[in-house]
Amino acid sequence: MLPILITIWFLHVAAMMSPGANVLLVSQLAASDRARSAVFAALGVTAGAAIWSVCAVLGVNAVFQVFPGLRLALQVAGGLYLLYVASRLWRSGAAALGNSGPTVSSLAAFRLGFLTNITNPKSALFFGSVFAASFPAEPSGVLQTAAVAMIVLNALCWHMLLAYLFSRERVRTAYSRTRNVANRVASVAVGTLGLGLLAASVREARS
Repeated sequence: MLPILITIWFLHVAAMMSPGANVLLVSQLAASDRARSAVFAALGVTAGAAIWSVCAVLGVNAVFQVFPGLRLALQVAGGLYLLYVASRLWRSGAAALGNSGPTVSSLAAFRLGFLTNITNPKSALFFGSVFAASFPAEPSGVLQTAAVAMIVLNALCWHMLLAYLFSRERVRTAYSRTRNVANRVASVAVGTLGLGLLAASVREARS
């Protein structure tokens, strides 16, 4: 069982470390002097990872294969949501994500992190493919539970680490000097991810 868990851990960590909407969200909130909001956004992202990993264990990948329209609909919703986040970032200027004022409530930050993760069906496809490739033909309940628990712990530790690192004084000072540019760069990055999801949906719908 241990070699299987190590393989899943490695693949998940590698995937999390690649720049994506979750990383951009938590790091941008933390760097804009919103450490508390970043922590709750990290919790929201972790909750999304928990749901997707449980769905992968339960075979949601098979459901998506039987009903491809369901995955396409979720993918389109995810792309549109990321474009919405990107537009808020672009318009915000000196403000950051969420409210137009200097603070983001804990609930709003959690919701932002959760929706950013849960509206991306590629997470389900990732976990489904990793579990399918790593699990034996008939995985035990203990192995499945351990894998989900490890995914949740990985997501929590990584995004909490991002919230901590990007809330450090040196990082926040550098960010404050380039806040507008940083928000615009983050907006373009998140918008590109959203457009990528929509483009993939169009290609799949035409095929």
